[in-house]
Amino acid sequence: MGSLQNQKPDNGFSGTMKPLDPEEFRRQGHLVIDFLADYYKNVEKYPVRSQVEPGYLKKRMPDSAPHDPEPIEEILRDVQKDIVPGITHWQSPNYFAYFPSSGSIAGFLGEVLSTGFNIVGFNWMSSPAATELESIVMDWLGKMLDLPSEFLFSGGGGGVLQGTTCEAILCTLVAARDQMLKKIGRENINKLVVYGSDQTHSALQKAAQIAGINPQNFRAVATTKADAFGLTAEAFRATIESDIASGLFPLFLCATIGTTSSTAVDPLSPLCAVAEEYGIWVHVDAAYAGSACILPEHRHFLNGVENAHSFSFNAHKWFLTTLDCCCMWVKDPSALVKALSTYPEYLRNKASESKQVVDYKDWQITLSRRFRSLKLWMVLRSYGVANLRKFLRSHIKMAKNFEGLIGMDKRFEVVVPRNFATVCFRISPLEFGGNHQMVSKEDAANNFNAKLLETINESGKIYMTHAIIGGEYVMRFAVGATLTENRHVILAWKVVQEHANALLTSS
Repeated sequence: MGSLQNQKPDNGFSGTMKPLDPEEFRRQGHLVIDFLADYYKNVEKYPVRSQVEPGYLKKRMPDSAPHDPEPIEEILRDVQKDIVPGITHWQSPNYFAYFPSSGSIAGFLGEVLSTGFNIVGFNWMSSPAATELESIVMDWLGKMLDLPSEFLFSGGGGGVLQGTTCEAILCTLVAARDQMLKKIGRENINKLVVYGSDQTHSALQKAAQIAGINPQNFRAVATTKADAFGLTAEAFRATIESDIASGLFPLFLCATIGTTSSTAVDPLSPLCAVAEEYGIWVHVDAAYAGSACILPEHRHFLNGVENAHSFSFNAHKWFLTTLDCCCMWVKDPSALVKALSTYPEYLRNKASESKQVVDYKDWQITLSRRFRSLKLWMVLRSYGVANLRKFLRSHIKMAKNFEGLIGMDKRFEVVVPRNFATVCFRISPLEFGGNHQMVSKEDAANNFNAKLLETINESGKIYMTHAIIGGEYVMRFAVGATLTENRHVILAWKVVQEHANALLTSS
């Protein structure tokens, strides 16, 4: 990167600049596709977690943007030289951190088509195909999940593609808030209470803050190992009754299918039964595990969803659809529209006023929106339900194999039940006698496992992340990268054992 000095490349910009010249687009597009194909072919060779230090890129970049155009070839060389070292490789087959962000040819090319059309689909009129395709694929996907008909357009509900679960929770919370305030008066907003568990994603707390919920009225109800860290109806009810006795108004519950820390499952049927007694809106967050619920053998995790008000999962996590693509359904779309709709003169049109079309701007926070349904449609058509199920089952089987490997080494233990394709494990406290009785076995185990995970990740061979569940520090092994095969799982276990051996010997 820098000045070209005596070079005078033809960037397709000689003379009058033509940023969308079809032939130059074709040429440069081929170069980028080739670059990415080579990247996927070689991604296994890179350290999975980026090894750079904070501020590394500023040292490599000029102080200001170039005055003259630079050729795509030089830019791609700089991508390889300067950008790739600073990437944590989420598409690596040795990536087992957080939750997956699985990619695919169909998802990628659907994104290319969407970006290429570059529409701004805020209402039906702005691009009818974008709105109508979204409604169709959301009904397709709802049927794959065996959602109750009330969540589908064909049954009076409807689905929308948000960017992330954070948006889905905020939109449904705002809809619930406005419904409740219409009943009790807007002056009582500081008395509304939002409920989750101590395992619920932090997106709920952020949504409550944005929606104007009094921070003192956010409830993270405690869970226990005895209940596999799921939120119990009994604990939920007790918290509600305490709040009502204090003059507060219960508003919203976010129940989770597959929590971030441990993939725990909140039991929907009993929780929804309690919520119904008190008029509480229930949103089901299945961001990670919703994908697996297209499997008949995993559909039981959604039992009780028929009594919830809204449901969402992220197709960009474990469903071969590139970021961003959060699928959200509601039983009562009018609740969203009433809370989120604006209708300025410059957006007025006959189609909207006919009330016969969906204007998705009224189902989300922003006005502008991307053509996300195109990539989801591509994924569903390119792979079909049967192959998507095979893909998910293969990862679940790999996770089960990893769990079996742990069971063969008595120094390790699986900390919580494996529900899907994520295994939470650690070196057992039984391996530690404490440091001269000054540190408990549990604290020694937590410290050791934290150190073990960091040495593993520093090696670059695999990448995992951690959680603290019930006071126990655990390593999370989340299988889900598209390129992962069982050989990578076996290699990962060998890496864990090698580093554990070295660390136990040195300590």
